[in-house]
Amino acid sequence: MTQSVKNYASLTEEELLEGARRVGELAEEKAQQAEEDASVSPEVVELMKEVGITKMMIPKNQGGPGVELKTFVKVLRKVSNYNLSAAWLSFLYPLHNMLPAYLPQEGQDEIYGQGGLIADIFAAVGEGERVEGGYLISGKWSFVSGVNHADWVGVGLKADNENGENEFILPIVPRKELQVIENWDTFGLRGSGSNQVVLENVFVPDSRIFKVKEAEETRRPPMENYEKDYPFYHKPLFPTFYFGFPVMAVGAAERMIAEFKKQTEKRYRLMDGIYENESPRSQRVMAEISQDFMAAEAMLEKYINLLEDYEKDGCKTQNGEFFALRTKLIKLCVDIGMRIILTLGGGALYKGGPIELFFRDLISLATHKTSLNEDAVAAYGQDLFGFDSGTRG
Repeated sequence: MTQSVKNYASLTEEELLEGARRVGELAEEKAQQAEEDASVSPEVVELMKEVGITKMMIPKNQGGPGVELKTFVKVLRKVSNYNLSAAWLSFLYPLHNMLPAYLPQEGQDEIYGQGGLIADIFAAVGEGERVEGGYLISGKWSFVSGVNHADWVGVGLKADNENGENEFILPIVPRKELQVIENWDTFGLRGSGSNQVVLENVFVPDSRIFKVKEAEETRRPPMENYEKDYPFYHKPLFPTFYFGFPVMAVGAAERMIAEFKKQTEKRYRLMDGIYENESPRSQRVMAEISQDFMAAEAMLEKYINLLEDYEKDGCKTQNGEFFALRTKLIKLCVDIGMRIILTLGGGALYKGGPIELFFRDLISLATHKTSLNEDAVAAYGQDLFGFDSGTRG
């Protein structure tokens, strides 16, 4: 399906937030169907398109709004209050619109002109052979979120370039040229539809080759005439690419705390003869998880501010610091969820309830390779002592 982006260039923050509310409410209404189908419904994706969420990060010179990062944060957090699988795609679909912004003009015009959704997987597990004008790509990639509804898919690999140098690239391939294996059967984030894709000797021209190292180092496309104000060009590539994971964790924890308060207020404990909100036990839990949530919010604000001020601060913030902030924040949110479910007891375990669903999805978010706190503290510790951790951010 194609869809023009020209009518979305003037989207305001208020319009996007109202759209996020509508998407979130619809996704929550259809959450159980998404659990069964292992994919959010086409209706939810179509609404994402209709309200402009999927268009947020298309550059202005390609007919999009190119919104500021802090607007993206607000929109994503809003959807996360309702359903994490829908939030996952409300993050990744617009996020992936930054990929063509680093391509040569021909590639930008082709992909943005087609107007479809983009999925990707950066894991460099594919194979590429250099041929005239591009690469022949083969391989099998798992965890390709949102591929069921995508028109394009970026796939990671390392291959020799035209100079004989081995480099990390992300060819962007039309969805019709690859095979999707529907193998997404997981504990949480089931609606993300993160299935497997397979390619066999698919030709991808140079105009659709995202060069990872070049994008990291220059933060600009390979040409002089580009959208100078595009937000992503002024921030570190991967720490910005990963910003949505902590935003979603905060949004989910916020909803879980609201549900905990609601359920605690109406819960009557026969053994004590009082409502649970009158109990010092639950009052203490409510206070402590609220403290932890304030800490998570503060860390998120610091993370976003470091991204916003990256160039102004001389590009000195190390990737390890971004990694450490992001994963510690996510861990705090998981701990909040665990405290809530252990305090509410068995009543919180019934399948399909908001506590149960958000908790499974939140834990699943924390298993993403960019959210692993053990990896982050190891990398950050190296950076703090002057060693090169080699982390992407």
